[in-house]
Amino acid sequence: MASGQRPIRLVVVDDHPLYRSGVIATLRDYDDIDVVGQGGSAGEALELMRTARPDVALLDVSMPGNGIAAVGAIVAEHPDARIVMLTVSEEDDDVMTALKSGASGYALKGIGGDDLIAIIRDIHAGDTYVAPKLAGRLLKQDRAAPAPGPQNPMELLSQRERTVLDFLPEGMSNKEIGLRLGLHEKTVKHHMTRILQKLRVRNRVEAAVFARLHRDGRNA
Repeated sequence: MASGQRPIRLVVVDDHPLYRSGVIATLRDYDDIDVVGQGGSAGEALELMRTARPDVALLDVSMPGNGIAAVGAIVAEHPDARIVMLTVSEEDDDVMTALKSGASGYALKGIGGDDLIAIIRDIHAGDTYVAPKLAGRLLKQDRAAPAPGPQNPMELLSQRERTVLDFLPEGMSNKEIGLRLGLHEKTVKHHMTRILQKLRVRNRVEAAVFARLHRDGRNA
């Protein structure tokens, strides 16, 4: 860990105590990780977000209260939350629902410690992650899916995401947008990640062009 850089604060929520303890023991071998809480249910996950204020949360899908439901509840209270699902579920619906609910990553149990820590670091830095075998399968499904109907893609964005998007044509940075909206730069970066995902564009320029072409459901 770089001098002066604080560790990544992490909570682990899984209803299998033995597995949870193993994950925590593994993560504690890395000096840039600080495990600040653990739990075994969706309710405990939400409470940990309120009290421990972690940078990243590891959540299982199948636990009391439902891990994916916990994601939605957490993001509703903490829009900048960085959540990684760590699960055995390879169901496409679980992957898509978790990501749409606000999860930043979806990893499969059985992953090695070095790989898991790399994912945690990337998620903390603002990136997203989906296990490669699942991402490839979802991509194939997406390519095979019929063309979407006439729904305006802008309707997929939350009100806050639309507000952030409005600043892109001005060429403003995440920091500058944050100052205008009274948000942390990290929060704006999270919103930008979600905007690019929802609009299926590759960068901020494409997002700005997309918004101009599709705003209010009208084509240029």
